[in-house]
Amino acid sequence: MTEKIYPESGVELSPFISKNYDKLMNILSMGFYHGFIKKAVADMDIQPNDSILDMGCGTGRNAFLMSSYLKEKGSIVGLDISAEMEQQFTSKFSLDARVDFINMRIDQPFNLQQKFDKIFISFAIHGFPHETRSTVIKNAVKHVKLGGAFFILDFAEFDMAAMPFHHRAVFKAVECKYAFDYIKRDWKNILSAFGFSTFIEEFYFKNYVRLLKATKNES
Repeated sequence: MTEKIYPESGVELSPFISKNYDKLMNILSMGFYHGFIKKAVADMDIQPNDSILDMGCGTGRNAFLMSSYLKEKGSIVGLDISAEMEQQFTSKFSLDARVDFINMRIDQPFNLQQKFDKIFISFAIHGFPHETRSTVIKNAVKHVKLGGAFFILDFAEFDMAAMPFHHRAVFKAVECKYAFDYIKRDWKNILSAFGFSTFIEEFYFKNYVRLLKATKNES
């Protein structure tokens, strides 16, 4: 594993965690993770010919669910930097020409020379320092079509002090320090400053998790 850029973050995973990520998420969620992700992807209202950029795509679990909504002209590009994740992702889609993988950081500027109908990021942006999150959003702005949607599946905004004790204890034990900052931010206001509007929210896990849809302004 290369040296971590963000030592206090949880988004740069060890090879062991990367290799066993899906299993670990199933265990930590007591088996609810797959159903939750399936519901969140359904809430994205994916159309048959959509082009989708999956930023921080991991093992391809989310992309596999998204691909089930696509027809022949639909497409998915997944971005990640983990060799273990890449192996699992490409294995899932070895026979599916609609889906590609690119080994690329999402927290540094990039240009794929392509614009997408939908951009999706799942439980990654909360793990970056706030100044780095701006770079991630700028990459989304650059690559989403006018009128297209940027979907952030991550923690909702909430007051951790108001959480039941056992929920708070788990959050503190599992999450990195950047997550504590993330839940305090007004993300609709932040995204508005980057040219997004028409926000739609779907909530899960007792409203602690949110799918936030932000549409790129056409003017």
